[in-house]
Amino acid sequence: MRDSTKAKLETISTATLTTVLFKRGFRNTFIEGIHRINPVGDKNMVGPAYTLRYIPAREDLDHLGVFEDRSHPQRKGVEECPPGSVFVIDSRRNYSAASAGNILLARLWKRGIAGIVTDGGFRDTPEIAATPFPAYHAHPAAPTNLIRHHAVDLNLPIACGEVSVYPGDIIVGDGEGVVVIPANFADAVADEAFEQTVFEDFVQEKVNEGRGIFGLYPPDPATKEEFAKWRAAAKR
Repeated sequence: MRDSTKAKLETISTATLTTVLFKRGFRNTFIEGIHRINPVGDKNMVGPAYTLRYIPAREDLDHLGVFEDRSHPQRKGVEECPPGSVFVIDSRRNYSAASAGNILLARLWKRGIAGIVTDGGFRDTPEIAATPFPAYHAHPAAPTNLIRHHAVDLNLPIACGEVSVYPGDIIVGDGEGVVVIPANFADAVADEAFEQTVFEDFVQEKVNEGRGIFGLYPPDPATKEEFAKWRAAAKR
């Protein structure tokens, strides 16, 4: 991903990105059933995916003593996730126990991780809500992960909210939710989505002025010419 791609993706809505991905044949890119816990900042969450996968817990394997093992995938992942990445957790859409809590999220934040996403739930959500670290989940979940989740592997393909996530895919989160962009398409998608965003800003301005959508959205030749003049005047 180019630096310019990251800068563009920080400003483009997930709605626009899903449309541009649809034009390329990708229909299933928006992670279902999740929302951001804390306030959305001026820029989107953007970064390559680093993944953790859970399977259902088993009583003889999942007890508090497992966290003393430094190779435990959840704890190891928190310490090894590359700065700038987005930590994405496959929790099988099960939020009856936490995927992680505020201490681990704070560690990721302080290590320079771009954000965290799970299709399950986080615990300590009031504390998470008070931080600027982007965190997306389905529902608060106070019980420890060991009740329902067994961490099995890191940085392999996973499912999150019914979307395939491969390590290195570009994850973008805004106030609406999270979209997954296949890594090989990220630069092209960002370029096209940026252009679409500029045009839709023009359209929004005209609709706010009271104009109808026929001939405007999608544009007819006269509107295309008008847009070109508007863009030149706006220096965009």
